Amino acid sequence: MKTTQEIAPGLTIRGIQPPLKLSAFKLIAFDMDSTLINIECVDEIADAVGRKDEVAAITEASMRGEIADFKDSLRRRVALLKGVTVADMEAVYTQRLQLNPGAAELVAACKKAGLKVLLVSGGFTYFADRVKERLDIDFARSNVLEVESGPHCGMLTGRMVDQSWGDICDGAEKRRTLLEVASLLGIPMEQTIAMGDGANDLPMMGEAGLSVAYHAKPTVRAKAHVAIDTGGLDRLLEVVRAA
Repeated sequence: MKTTQEIAPGLTIRGIQPPLKLSAFKLIAFDMDSTLINIECVDEIADAVGRKDEVAAITEASMRGEIADFKDSLRRRVALLKGVTVADMEAVYTQRLQLNPGAAELVAACKKAGLKVLLVSGGFTYFADRVKERLDIDFARSNVLEVESGPHCGMLTGRMVDQSWGDICDGAEKRRTLLEVASLLGIPMEQTIAMGDGANDLPMMGEAGLSVAYHAKPTVRAKAHVAIDTGGLDRLLEVVRAA
């Protein structure tokens, strides 16, 4: 069993020996909700129709790994979003969504060190595509919310749209995406980093050369090489030195 070592307050490692060099890695994959950004978007969208508590309870159980089928849990939550408008989602983006501390700094340091950056999310393109652009991220994969046309134009149907690669970006798809992008770029898995906070991040974290848990659920913290429990995402740079 690998021992856990606290190398600074709120920063623990297991199974690795720092300092590591950021330039030794070539690809970093980030979860979005509660990792790169401060909210769970589906919960905040649900608030627009008075269903936040109901949706948040499903989200929390899924994040802890108590609901094994992420696809089922996401479909249940999205069904409760029926009737939410695009204007409601815009309000979530402009009024509630913020980058988590250190997100911009860590992404910038990774890009400066030559890493490609991947955002892979069980959330939605409405937010992920904007976060991708905001942080100059190279690749992004997330889910598409279906919007009504006709008389109810601009309202969510409570369903998601299938994409060319599949139906829902869950833990298995996050893992597959990381493997696919690394393969296409000719990057060995030992030169990849994966960072997340919930149970559906574990499959990709398990494949990465370095796994990082950010303010994560206990099951995720227990399996990660690095656990950041206090402070921003850029605390990774205390373990993996940029220079």
